Amino acid sequence: MFLQIVINGLTQGCVYALIALGYSMVYGTLRFINFAHGDTYMWGACFALLFARMHIPFIPALLLTMICTGLLSVTIEFLCYRRLRNVPRVIVTASALGASIVLSNAALVLIGADVYTVPSFFEVRYFTLGTIVVNSMQFMLLGCAVILMLALTLFINKTKFGRAIRATSENMDVTSLMGINTNTIISLTFFIGAALAGAAGMLVGIYYDAVYSTMGYMAGMKAFTAAILGGIGSIPGAMLGSLVLGQIESFGTTYISSSMGPAISFAVLILVLLVRPTGFFGGGDAKANRV
Repeated sequence: MFLQIVINGLTQGCVYALIALGYSMVYGTLRFINFAHGDTYMWGACFALLFARMHIPFIPALLLTMICTGLLSVTIEFLCYRRLRNVPRVIVTASALGASIVLSNAALVLIGADVYTVPSFFEVRYFTLGTIVVNSMQFMLLGCAVILMLALTLFINKTKFGRAIRATSENMDVTSLMGINTNTIISLTFFIGAALAGAAGMLVGIYYDAVYSTMGYMAGMKAFTAAILGGIGSIPGAMLGSLVLGQIESFGTTYISSSMGPAISFAVLILVLLVRPTGFFGGGDAKANRV
């Protein structure tokens, strides 16, 4: 029973991690919360539904989903955020909320309020080890999440563009004076974050066999909670915070109430803000980490 709860929490935590990374990357670069990010996760599930119905194999469908959601986020950054970099953050946040409403309502218009099942990319198999039951979909979700997080870590730490992203997050003005096109780097940051969220949307849509137009809100808020728990702006923090939140939610829904998942997540958020506002990997004082 215990190991089953841990595995379920790990699965959920990996989903939160893929979404939370986008929140942390954008905040680390521009110091604001992209509240439209959860809706790119939802659109990832919608794109996956489209590609599944077109009978595109899993790997090409995953790559296409990541590209589509990445380009969607780059478009949002260009239209809604780029001209607002030097205005008070509350205005940028309002723009992000507006973009979120537009994306969610666009999905509502296009696919309606129904819940859609995703045509299977492959046969689901179940494996039993004592009291633990794991299916092939969980292996697929965990494997894809781990590969994507490792790829992001290597990209950020080992490539020229990754170093440019880190430099931009440290000081955008100095980075620009060094000859780096910060607009391109910021667009790349949005693309990568949204691509990971889109992958999460596709994996969740397949795993739960459900895609609907409002699925981005709660997932986005929980991933945001995970990003704060780990230290907003920190990539390792987003990963760790997500895994911790996944376990907390898994144990909480098992031993307290299956309907208390969102309440448990937000209770954790409140406690973290009260005890350690900067999260596990947050640096400096609390004021320096506020949006």
